[in-house]
Order: sequence, then C-alpha cells, then structure tokens
Amino acid sequence: MIRIFGIQLSLHPLFVLVMLLSVITGQFLELLTLFMIVFIHEMGHVCAALLNGVTVKSVQLLPFGGVAVIEDHGRLNAGREIAIAIAGPLQNGIMILIALLLQQLGGGSSAFLAYFIQANAIIALFNLLPVLPLDGGKIVQAALSTLVPYYYTLLWSGRVSIAASGLVIGYALLPLTAGAGLRLNLLMIGAFLLYSNVTDQRNLPYRFLAFLMNREAAYERYLSLGSTARPIVAFYAKPLDDILRLFKRNQYHFIYVMNEDNNVVAVVPEQRLIASYFGR
Repeated sequence: MIRIFGIQLSLHPLFVLVMLLSVITGQFLELLTLFMIVFIHEMGHVCAALLNGVTVKSVQLLPFGGVAVIEDHGRLNAGREIAIAIAGPLQNGIMILIALLLQQLGGGSSAFLAYFIQANAIIALFNLLPVLPLDGGKIVQAALSTLVPYYYTLLWSGRVSIAASGLVIGYALLPLTAGAGLRLNLLMIGAFLLYSNVTDQRNLPYRFLAFLMNREAAYERYLSLGSTARPIVAFYAKPLDDILRLFKRNQYHFIYVMNEDNNVVAVVPEQRLIASYFGR
C-alpha cells in the first residue's frame, strides 16, 4: 500500500493471487505488463476525476481495472461521471495505438507488442461491459440517471448487475456439468462482481441519503442556469419517501400537492421537502 499525491493505492487480494500464480507459472513479465496497463488505466480515471473537481481518496487495483473511492459532494453530474468512467478505457486505446505504431516502425519485440495490444484490448472491452462496478456499468447508470429517478436508477442497475454477475459465475461453472474443469478466472471475476453489487445494494439507502443531502448543488445549478424546474404532482397523503424517490439527478423539482378534489393546494420546493424529511 502506497500513497501517490495523497491518494492511497493498494492491490486487491485477487491481484495478489494472480501475482502468486504468475510466479509459479513463470509469467512474471506478463504480470508486470498487466500491472502497468491496469495502473495507467486507473490513473486515467484519477486524472479525469481530479480535473472535474472530485476528491479521490483511494484506488485499489484489480487484474482487470480498479475500484476508486471518491468524494464528489453532490457536484458530480451525469456527464462528468461518464467522462471519468470512459477515461480508463481511453488510456487502453491510446496504448494500443502506440503499440501498433511501434509494430509498423519495427520497434520492440513483436511477440511482446502483440501481447501488449491483446491485454489492453481485453481490459478495455471487459471494462466496457454494462455491469457494475465496471466502467460500462457506470456509464449506463449515469446515462439512465438523466432519464429515470435517481433512486430507481440505483435500484435497477444494481439488480441487473447482480443478475449478470450470477450469469458469469454460472458460465464459469458450466464445464463441470460435462466433467471438464471450471473456468477459474471467470469464477473469481464473477464472485468479485457479485460481492461488489450485493454490497452496493445493501448500501443503497445510504447512497440515496447522500444524494438528498447534496441536493443543494442541484439548486445552485438551477439558479445559475435559469433552467425550468421539473414538476412532481403528488396527493397530500402520499408518503414522503415515495415523493423523494421521484427526484432526478440533474434536475430541480417543485412538488404540486393535490387534494382529493384534484386541486393544487400547495407548491413546495424540494429543499423544504428534504428539510422535512431529515427533520422528522
């Protein structure tokens, strides 16, 4: 575990296991190459996050990417989150282009360059799969959050990712039904994805509370841009939790409260609703 510019950098146990296997199988050079590729991939995320004003607390490296812990204080909109997520695979694309150029110029070992290109392509394509916590999953989740209320974006993207993780584990175990060996690499990856997504689903209420607590940033954007507030129509007997779950990420809301005769009896700005929620 080391610190680079105040960011704690560590290896996930899965990466440590791969390191041990590489020593046993005599593929340590390939491991060092993989480590460098993953490190550059993750530094792409870190640089993009810092450029967008996000605090990066720690990064844990895995054989196929990494997990970053960030603090955005509610100022990270969907567009910025997509830019940060895509910055990692973009580094892989740049490294592939450099390696292809070296191949054309006849520089370096052709076998090593071929492995380097293949490893970058696999890591980039794998990370672009639309499954959390991979980059593709984050991109899809951020894009959905502009169309669907934030709570339901977290809920359903997490559920779909749990199902996809289960499918990866099932595919890894499938050869056992034919008496063949299991796909160990896929099994470890699937287990990691499943654990991460189940943990995220358990933390969903806290993530949603953090979203509500940082809604002041949405109000500031609404005032600075002069954009139109999104109306939410709700009957006065509707539970407060259900109304708050209709909030969208990049929009500011006015709640129109209706009575039994379908008449508007009050128009409430979202801050008052949130204050009532936390003050009850």
